[in-house]
Amino acid sequence: MDAMNSPWTARVLLLAALGGGAAGCGGAQGEPAEEAEVASEGYRRVVNVEVQRVEARNFTSTIRLTGVALAMRDVMVSAEEAGVVRRILRDKGSPVRAGNAILRLDDTILKAQVRTAAAKAEYDAEVWESRRRLYEEDGIGSELAYHEARATAEQSRGNLEALQARLDRTTIHAPVRGVLNDRFVEVGTMVQPGTVVARVVQADTIRIMSGVPERYALYVSVGADASVSLDVLPGEVFAGSITYAGVAVDPDARTFPVELTLPNPGGAIKPGMVADVSVTQGELADAIVVPRQALVSMEGGQVVYVVDGAGGETVAAARRVEVAASQGNDVVIGSGLAPGDRVVVVGQQGLTDGDRVRVVAGEGGDS
Repeated sequence: MDAMNSPWTARVLLLAALGGGAAGCGGAQGEPAEEAEVASEGYRRVVNVEVQRVEARNFTSTIRLTGVALAMRDVMVSAEEAGVVRRILRDKGSPVRAGNAILRLDDTILKAQVRTAAAKAEYDAEVWESRRRLYEEDGIGSELAYHEARATAEQSRGNLEALQARLDRTTIHAPVRGVLNDRFVEVGTMVQPGTVVARVVQADTIRIMSGVPERYALYVSVGADASVSLDVLPGEVFAGSITYAGVAVDPDARTFPVELTLPNPGGAIKPGMVADVSVTQGELADAIVVPRQALVSMEGGQVVYVVDGAGGETVAAARRVEVAASQGNDVVIGSGLAPGDRVVVVGQQGLTDGDRVRVVAGEGGDS
């Protein structure tokens, strides 16, 4: 009997073929194993895959930014008059309204000056009124004395008003509504005009400031929808819109500033917190979206594998696709796929066009 045609030799060759197929199935960790089927026509591999059925849905692309929370108003309050602090009217942490008194300086000297000026202003006003009547009604007196009396009365009245304004400024008021976040002086402290005495912060409304890379200049403008989240408030997402967009790009950072405003009634957002900002770049209706890992890069572009058929005749077909947009792990396919297609999302890296596959998981697949 010829050695090459013996049954024993045929069995050895068959086992060798099966062994080689099994060795070829060992891929990278996490890849579905290939299985060999031996039929009368010879060896043909079958690849286990997972699929996902394509459905048209709305797709929103966003621009991710890092921002910082700022108070709507953050004002350093300064003294406008020199003097010694005599009384603290509100302490740190107190809510204040615009115009509420915060502290009071010594006003003894100014009060005396106001009384003196008031008396002189009253006297000069009487003299002016007397000379006016004599000159205008009786024709008595010179025109020069008439004008001098009027000027003296106006000067005295102006001096009184200036001293009264200075006296009023010895009581320091909150310029805006908010919380007295800090007070920097104590009773007995001598202050000069310009000395910072307190800080008032209005944080019931928060401004989120961020910088947008210049490449997004056409997509970010006033009115664009945005959302904000903070690491210290997990699960909380605050919706808003862009209220300010800068007109110039920073030459060093290559960004332009943007700002959005958020209500903060409970004070959960504190000025100075770091925020994650998502600005809506665009929205697509009825978009074909697939996971990014479904794409396979080829020499001529990118393809995805679509499962055709069922049962033992299920095969993978390569579809060349065009990517229209992407966001995170989602990719919008501009052409090459249609709703209802079953796209291979696991196992696609080892496929070739026409390979037989076994769908082991995924919507609409065979198990």
